[in-house]
Amino acid sequence: MPVWSNVFAFALVAFGLALTPGPNMLYLISRSISQGPAAGLISLGGVALGFVFYMLCAAFGVTALLLTVPYAYDALRLGGAAYLLYLAWQAVRPGGHSPFQVRDLPLDRPSKLFAMGFLTNLLNPKIAVLYLSLLPQFISPGQGGVLMQSLTLGFVQIGISVATNALIALTAGSIAAFFAHRSGWLLVQRWLMGTVLVGLAARMATQARR
Repeated sequence: MPVWSNVFAFALVAFGLALTPGPNMLYLISRSISQGPAAGLISLGGVALGFVFYMLCAAFGVTALLLTVPYAYDALRLGGAAYLLYLAWQAVRPGGHSPFQVRDLPLDRPSKLFAMGFLTNLLNPKIAVLYLSLLPQFISPGQGGVLMQSLTLGFVQIGISVATNALIALTAGSIAAFFAHRSGWLLVQRWLMGTVLVGLAARMATQARR
Protein backbone atom coordinates (compact mmCIF):
# COMPACT_ATOMS: atom_id res chain seq x y z
CA MET A 1 0.00 0.00 0.00
CA PRO A 2 1.23 3.55 -0.71
CA VAL A 3 1.84 5.86 2.24
CA TRP A 4 -1.17 8.01 3.13
CA SER A 5 0.66 11.25 2.39
CA ASN A 6 1.22 10.07 -1.20
CA VAL A 7 -2.42 9.00 -1.52
CA PHE A 8 -3.61 12.40 -0.28
CA ALA A 9 -1.22 14.31 -2.57
CA PHE A 10 -2.20 12.20 -5.57
CA ALA A 11 -5.89 12.71 -4.76
CA LEU A 12 -5.38 16.48 -4.88
CA VAL A 13 -3.61 16.23 -8.23
CA ALA A 14 -6.35 13.93 -9.59
CA PHE A 15 -9.01 16.39 -8.45
CA GLY A 16 -7.20 19.30 -10.08
CA LEU A 17 -6.92 17.42 -13.37
CA ALA A 18 -10.58 16.36 -13.18
CA LEU A 19 -11.49 20.05 -13.13
CA THR A 20 -9.16 20.82 -16.04
CA PRO A 21 -10.87 21.13 -19.45
CA GLY A 22 -10.14 18.25 -21.78
CA PRO A 23 -11.86 15.92 -24.27
CA ASN A 24 -13.79 14.07 -21.55
CA MET A 25 -15.16 17.23 -19.96
CA LEU A 26 -16.01 18.77 -23.32
CA TYR A 27 -17.93 15.69 -24.41
CA LEU A 28 -19.78 15.15 -21.12
CA ILE A 29 -20.84 18.79 -20.80
CA SER A 30 -21.95 19.06 -24.42
CA ARG A 31 -23.85 15.78 -24.17
CA SER A 32 -25.54 16.75 -20.91
CA ILE A 33 -26.60 20.13 -22.28
CA SER A 34 -27.87 18.85 -25.64
CA GLN A 35 -29.52 15.59 -24.49
CA GLY A 36 -29.98 15.92 -20.73
CA PRO A 37 -28.13 14.88 -17.55
CA ALA A 38 -29.07 11.19 -17.95
CA ALA A 39 -27.25 11.09 -21.29
CA GLY A 40 -24.24 12.71 -19.64
CA LEU A 41 -24.19 10.05 -16.91
CA ILE A 42 -24.46 7.19 -19.44
CA SER A 43 -21.55 8.73 -21.34
CA LEU A 44 -19.65 8.98 -18.06
CA GLY A 45 -20.05 5.21 -17.63
CA GLY A 46 -18.07 4.72 -20.84
CA VAL A 47 -15.47 7.23 -19.66
CA ALA A 48 -15.13 5.29 -16.38
CA LEU A 49 -14.53 2.04 -18.27
CA GLY A 50 -11.81 3.81 -20.23
CA PHE A 51 -10.18 4.82 -16.94
CA VAL A 52 -10.17 1.20 -15.78
CA PHE A 53 -8.59 0.07 -19.05
CA TYR A 54 -5.84 2.70 -18.84
CA MET A 55 -5.27 2.05 -15.15
CA LEU A 56 -4.77 -1.69 -15.58
CA CYS A 57 -2.46 -1.25 -18.58
CA ALA A 58 -0.44 1.42 -16.78
CA ALA A 59 -0.24 -0.48 -13.49
CA PHE A 60 1.41 -3.48 -15.13
CA GLY A 61 3.39 -1.44 -17.67
CA VAL A 62 4.70 1.14 -15.20
CA THR A 63 5.66 -1.62 -12.78
CA ALA A 64 7.79 -3.34 -15.42
CA LEU A 65 9.23 -0.11 -16.81
CA LEU A 66 10.35 1.43 -13.53
CA LEU A 67 12.01 -1.80 -12.45
CA THR A 68 13.94 -2.40 -15.68
CA VAL A 69 14.82 0.98 -17.24
CA PRO A 70 17.03 3.22 -15.01
CA TYR A 71 16.00 6.60 -16.42
CA ALA A 72 12.39 5.79 -17.32
CA TYR A 73 11.09 7.88 -14.43
CA ASP A 74 12.94 11.00 -15.60
CA ALA A 75 11.72 10.58 -19.19
CA LEU A 76 8.11 10.20 -18.05
CA ARG A 77 8.41 13.11 -15.62
CA LEU A 78 9.78 15.60 -18.14
CA GLY A 79 7.48 14.46 -20.92
CA GLY A 80 4.48 14.82 -18.64
CA ALA A 81 5.55 18.30 -17.54
CA ALA A 82 5.87 19.42 -21.16
CA TYR A 83 2.40 18.13 -21.99
CA LEU A 84 0.83 19.87 -18.97
CA LEU A 85 2.40 23.14 -20.15
CA TYR A 86 0.84 22.52 -23.57
CA LEU A 87 -2.57 22.05 -21.94
CA ALA A 88 -2.06 25.27 -19.97
CA TRP A 89 -1.36 27.16 -23.20
CA GLN A 90 -4.47 25.69 -24.80
CA ALA A 91 -6.50 26.99 -21.85
CA VAL A 92 -5.24 30.59 -21.94
CA ARG A 93 -4.26 31.14 -25.60
CA PRO A 94 -6.07 33.88 -27.52
CA GLY A 95 -9.21 32.48 -29.08
CA GLY A 96 -9.41 29.60 -26.60
CA HIS A 97 -12.77 28.34 -25.45
CA SER A 98 -14.27 27.23 -22.14
CA PRO A 99 -15.86 23.76 -22.01
CA PHE A 100 -19.04 25.43 -20.73
CA GLN A 101 -19.62 27.18 -24.04
CA VAL A 102 -22.52 25.21 -25.50
CA ARG A 103 -22.04 22.90 -28.50
CA ASP A 104 -24.99 21.15 -30.15
CA LEU A 105 -24.75 17.38 -30.63
CA PRO A 106 -27.18 14.97 -32.34
CA LEU A 107 -29.35 12.73 -30.13
CA ASP A 108 -27.82 9.27 -29.67
CA ARG A 109 -28.96 5.95 -28.20
CA PRO A 110 -27.66 4.89 -24.74
CA SER A 111 -25.39 2.24 -26.27
CA LYS A 112 -23.77 4.81 -28.54
CA LEU A 113 -23.47 7.32 -25.67
CA PHE A 114 -21.60 4.71 -23.61
CA ALA A 115 -19.37 3.70 -26.53
CA MET A 116 -18.54 7.30 -27.40
CA GLY A 117 -17.65 8.06 -23.78
CA PHE A 118 -15.32 5.04 -23.75
CA LEU A 119 -13.70 5.99 -27.08
CA THR A 120 -13.32 9.65 -26.06
CA ASN A 121 -11.40 8.60 -22.96
CA LEU A 122 -9.21 6.10 -24.82
CA LEU A 123 -8.18 8.85 -27.26
CA ASN A 124 -7.58 11.40 -24.47
CA PRO A 125 -3.81 12.01 -24.17
CA LYS A 126 -4.27 13.71 -20.79
CA ILE A 127 -5.28 10.38 -19.25
CA ALA A 128 -2.23 8.61 -20.69
CA VAL A 129 -0.01 11.33 -19.20
CA LEU A 130 -1.80 11.03 -15.86
CA TYR A 131 -1.11 7.33 -15.54
CA LEU A 132 2.30 7.15 -17.20
CA SER A 133 3.90 10.36 -15.91
CA LEU A 134 2.08 11.54 -12.80
CA LEU A 135 1.21 8.30 -11.05
CA PRO A 136 4.80 6.95 -10.78
CA GLN A 137 5.81 10.04 -8.78
CA PHE A 138 3.59 8.91 -5.90
CA ILE A 139 4.87 5.34 -5.76
CA SER A 140 7.46 4.47 -3.12
CA PRO A 141 9.12 1.10 -3.88
CA GLY A 142 10.22 0.79 -0.25
CA GLN A 143 6.60 0.86 0.94
CA GLY A 144 5.58 -2.42 -0.70
CA GLY A 145 4.68 -3.80 -4.10
CA VAL A 146 4.74 -1.29 -6.94
CA LEU A 147 1.80 -3.02 -8.64
CA MET A 148 -0.46 -2.80 -5.58
CA GLN A 149 0.44 0.87 -5.06
CA SER A 150 -0.32 1.59 -8.74
CA LEU A 151 -3.72 -0.10 -8.50
CA THR A 152 -4.59 1.70 -5.26
CA LEU A 153 -3.71 5.12 -6.66
CA GLY A 154 -5.49 4.28 -9.91
CA PHE A 155 -8.75 3.49 -8.14
CA VAL A 156 -8.42 6.68 -6.10
CA GLN A 157 -8.13 8.67 -9.32
CA ILE A 158 -11.08 6.88 -10.92
CA GLY A 159 -13.31 7.52 -7.90
CA ILE A 160 -12.45 11.21 -7.78
CA SER A 161 -12.80 11.72 -11.53
CA VAL A 162 -16.14 9.88 -11.78
CA ALA A 163 -17.61 11.76 -8.81
CA THR A 164 -16.41 15.14 -10.11
CA ASN A 165 -17.62 14.55 -13.65
CA ALA A 166 -20.97 13.20 -12.45
CA LEU A 167 -21.54 16.45 -10.58
CA ILE A 168 -20.51 18.45 -13.65
CA ALA A 169 -22.82 16.41 -15.91
CA LEU A 170 -25.78 16.95 -13.55
CA THR A 171 -25.22 20.71 -13.30
CA ALA A 172 -23.84 21.43 -16.79
CA GLY A 173 -26.99 23.20 -17.96
CA SER A 174 -27.07 25.55 -14.99
CA ILE A 175 -23.35 26.29 -15.23
CA ALA A 176 -23.57 26.98 -18.97
CA ALA A 177 -26.53 29.32 -18.41
CA PHE A 178 -24.54 31.18 -15.74
CA PHE A 179 -21.54 31.64 -18.04
CA ALA A 180 -23.71 32.58 -21.05
CA HIS A 181 -24.48 35.96 -19.47
CA ARG A 182 -21.12 36.46 -17.75
CA SER A 183 -18.44 36.24 -20.40
CA GLY A 184 -15.82 37.64 -18.01
CA TRP A 185 -16.14 34.55 -15.84
CA LEU A 186 -15.28 32.34 -18.82
CA LEU A 187 -11.93 34.11 -19.05
CA VAL A 188 -11.36 33.74 -15.30
CA GLN A 189 -12.16 30.03 -15.50
CA ARG A 190 -9.71 29.50 -18.37
CA TRP A 191 -6.88 31.37 -16.62
CA LEU A 192 -7.54 29.54 -13.35
CA MET A 193 -7.22 26.18 -15.10
CA GLY A 194 -4.09 27.37 -16.91
CA THR A 195 -2.50 28.41 -13.61
CA VAL A 196 -3.29 25.02 -12.03
CA LEU A 197 -1.70 23.22 -14.98
CA VAL A 198 1.47 25.34 -14.85
CA GLY A 199 1.76 24.60 -11.12
CA LEU A 200 1.44 20.87 -11.73
CA ALA A 201 4.00 21.03 -14.55
CA ALA A 202 6.48 22.88 -12.32
CA ARG A 203 6.04 20.35 -9.54
CA MET A 204 6.59 17.48 -11.94
CA ALA A 205 9.64 19.01 -13.60
CA THR A 206 11.38 19.69 -10.27
CA GLN A 207 10.48 16.38 -8.62
CA ALA A 208 13.62 14.53 -7.61
CA ARG A 209 14.19 11.11 -9.14
CA ARG A 210 13.35 8.31 -6.69
